Amino acid sequence: MNTSLTVPPEATGVRLDKFLVSELPKFSRHFLQQAIKNKQIKVDSRCVPIHYFLKNRQIISVENLIEPSERTLTPTNEVKWKIVKESADYLIIDKPVGLTVHPAAGVHESTLIESLVSSYPEILEIGEDKLRPGIVHRLDKDVSGLMVIARTEQAFVHLKKAFQDRTVLKKYLALVIGQVKQPSGIIDFPLARSKTKHGRMAARQRNDPAAKPAITKFEVINTFQQVTLLKLTLETGRTHQIRAHLNAFGHPLVGDKIYHPSKLTFKATPDRLFLHSHKLGFYDLGGVWQLFTSPLPTELNKFLQQLK
Repeated sequence: MNTSLTVPPEATGVRLDKFLVSELPKFSRHFLQQAIKNKQIKVDSRCVPIHYFLKNRQIISVENLIEPSERTLTPTNEVKWKIVKESADYLIIDKPVGLTVHPAAGVHESTLIESLVSSYPEILEIGEDKLRPGIVHRLDKDVSGLMVIARTEQAFVHLKKAFQDRTVLKKYLALVIGQVKQPSGIIDFPLARSKTKHGRMAARQRNDPAAKPAITKFEVINTFQQVTLLKLTLETGRTHQIRAHLNAFGHPLVGDKIYHPSKLTFKATPDRLFLHSHKLGFYDLGGVWQLFTSPLPTELNKFLQQLK
């Protein structure tokens, strides 16, 4: 592939590799970063680092990129998950921790969707992305709990719009480091990809053109000597929103190996991220409110009992 791209005004201040991912979706971010390092991608005919921040009207030249081999779904029966509800239009899944939702760059193990299409092959035809059929939202690999998967195209469109319109109820249980003094509150930091730490999101100023609005509501459930159990309600659904918000709030998640201060004041861990998708609610195609609840997994409950 040989092409050139002109940086639009709205991409001013955006990292080069992030901009390229949005403009060249066939290539993974890692692949494009390597191409920048290999001098196959230049800005105004100059070699630049992967963390270069773009300016308006700059010209990005792309030379001799070979399209990566196309990944396909491989149905499998090896992945385990729990069905909470099975309807003609959707499935409610209780995803275990450690399970990736769908294939992506750098993902080599079997995923949730590859297991689902083994039992529900009709999902293969649903949605806009053949690697993410039926997927209208996702949970991080390190997060457990409730997800909804569309089984029909009508349900896919309906649920996708519900998430976009923020009419879906999304509640999480989270254990954070430190004692949260307020009984409840709102974390309202816009988020964007970190300029210095790959794979992380970061809180930004409201006038930052790269940042997107992100809102997380919290309510204290229980306070321990060094940690606090919170109930979180997501008003938006940004990448790593909860993890980045709580870290910026000064109360990172227990067990988070990515978002945490350099010196932890609380080092005990349940050997996983203490974050669980606890409640999920939405209006179905018939306009009926559906609400589902998932209790804390056994290992997280045991960890709480040890704290008590």
